[in-house]
Amino acid sequence: MTWRDTEDIAIALTERFPDLDPLTVRFTDLHQWVTELPGFGDDPRASNEKILEAIQMAWLDEVQNR
Repeated sequence: MTWRDTEDIAIALTERFPDLDPLTVRFTDLHQWVTELPGFGDDPRASNEKILEAIQMAWLDEVQNR
């Protein structure tokens, strides 16, 4: 996975943290959790606030649609 794979990351985060509200997660924690996901292989320094926000919103959408 790379930073652009927001949907795949959102699914993985939902599976890893099923009871967590994505809106309560700090971007620093989100960044760390994404880089620790199995299959994530992108440069940790390649993310930015816009990417993290997109991941957070995709994660929220995934949680709400379960």
